[in-house]
Amino acid sequence: MSDFESKGQRFVALWMLGMLLLNYPILTLFNVHGALFGVPVLYAYIFIAWAALIGLMALLAESGG
Repeated sequence: MSDFESKGQRFVALWMLGMLLLNYPILTLFNVHGALFGVPVLYAYIFIAWAALIGLMALLAESGG
């Protein structure tokens, strides 16, 4: 399998992870009353998950081989 195909499969797996993290059943776990540094927990979770996915995409895109 070439490096290009392997990287493509990793991007698909990362996309699937993103869909899992930002889908209904997981989001309801963080839909609680409370705040994290003054931000509602659900909003903080969405932002952190989104930022982590972007960071993982950057690492994957820049990885050598």
